[in-house]
Amino acid sequence: MRTLLDALSRRHGSWAYPRRLLSGYDVTTAAATSTALVEQLSARELDVLRLLAGDLTGPEIARELVVSLNTVRTHTKNIYAKLGVTSRRAAVSRGGELHLIGRGKITT
Repeated sequence: MRTLLDALSRRHGSWAYPRRLLSGYDVTTAAATSTALVEQLSARELDVLRLLAGDLTGPEIARELVVSLNTVRTHTKNIYAKLGVTSRRAAVSRGGELHLIGRGKITT
């Protein structure tokens, strides 16, 4: 579609509409490319990520979610892999950039 709109805007330079559509396409494509995840986080992984943004320790997160500490560790490992990070701080930062969680610490 982009190729067709580009050709149309070159052929009929006075037509503003094809150029307007192309400008929107560029913004949408850039946003999708910069924020895309290889694999989406599951609902439970999002819960863990939100709690990682707070001051809770691993055992406290496990108690909050009523799961074992090993389950929290598995979710955390999966979150790190999906976000392409290696630390809690980086995961929270990347989660904020992707609008998966609010910026800064989460209060509940």
